[in-house]
Amino acid sequence: MGFKLYVSNLPISATEATLTSRFCKFGCVVSVKLEALIRANRRGAFVEMQTSAQAQGAINGINLSDIDGRLVSVYPARDAASAT
Repeated sequence: MGFKLYVSNLPISATEATLTSRFCKFGCVVSVKLEALIRANRRGAFVEMQTSAQAQGAINGINLSDIDGRLVSVYPARDAASAT
């Protein structure tokens, strides 16, 4: 079982490959799932890391950083939200 994170405020140009490349710097990326719904030219994604330490490293390293011109937020996914 991995540790799921939610990434918000992604630009619509962000891809699974973009996120995998960014997050793999902090450990093993188990999966990336972009939200299908796009609102106000932005989207979100669930990123699953292999361990809690890797997930925390990704939060510390990527939260409030720029991805394709947008400051993104990264935080642990809530159980109900990540169950989709």
